[in-house]
Amino acid sequence: MLTYVIRRLISTIPVLVVVALFVFLLLHLGPGDPAAIIAGDFATPEHIAQIRAKLGLDRPLHVQFFEWAGRLVQGDLGVSIFSNVPVATLIHQRLEPTLTMTVTTILFAVAVAIPSGVIAAWRRGRLADRVVMVLAVTGFSLPVFVLGYVLIYLLSIKAGMFPVQGYVPLKEGVWACLRSLALPSMSLGLVLVALIARMTRASMVEVLNQDYIRTARAKGLAPSPILIIHALKNAGIPIVTTVGLAVAVLIGGVVVTESVFAIPGIGRLTVEAILQKDYPVIQGVILVFSFVYVLVNLLIDMSYGLFDPRIRYDG
Repeated sequence: MLTYVIRRLISTIPVLVVVALFVFLLLHLGPGDPAAIIAGDFATPEHIAQIRAKLGLDRPLHVQFFEWAGRLVQGDLGVSIFSNVPVATLIHQRLEPTLTMTVTTILFAVAVAIPSGVIAAWRRGRLADRVVMVLAVTGFSLPVFVLGYVLIYLLSIKAGMFPVQGYVPLKEGVWACLRSLALPSMSLGLVLVALIARMTRASMVEVLNQDYIRTARAKGLAPSPILIIHALKNAGIPIVTTVGLAVAVLIGGVVVTESVFAIPGIGRLTVEAILQKDYPVIQGVILVFSFVYVLVNLLIDMSYGLFDPRIRYDG
């Protein structure tokens, strides 16, 4: 197991290098000049040229890349062009809201999606199955920001159950924090619910058609042990894989959700950096997101042994 984990971690290095190169070229070859943005609308060409020289933007692209990559190897993500604050510090300052919302979203999605998918598979072809599938298709079809505004109107403006926008830090109370994240977690989680519920249903339908399930029914076992002990565990690998893939959807949705609900997290930091053409911040955030996604997929792969004892990671 340890050898497998080490090999997988080493294999992430080329992935991150390719991501870094792609992001670097995409940002630097795209339209817009951060020096001109910093200088302002009434700046002279000489003033803009001085800023470009100060930031090192007048150097060849390959020189800028290798200098940035050299600092990256040492754990230095660079310094923000506009705030002059280290990128690692900016990400750390915005980490809590994003991390808390991510955890609550995943828990909400799994808690709703898996039981819904199991029920739909058990009652396939009937009303419960049709209702779950219609809701799943609807949830996956609607954009996150549309769901967000609908929930704001229904649960905040009309019902007054949750705050419209903003984030309450954990240090001010767990309940207050969860209440401030209820709407963003639900709006982002409903998309994941649709994805996970559909995969859960498909996996469970396949397992429920197996001979050992028919034998368990013939022995007179109650539906609960059949579904949970015999069927769900054997259908677990595709479901867990889908949860891992949902992280990619979650990472993309965080940017939109934090903007809609005015949450000061990493997603909103990304939007601000893109608008300002703050290259170091954009590069640092994308690299962090890429590493998290690779790490989550590693954890998903390691969890397969819990569902199928035949899977081994020796050598």
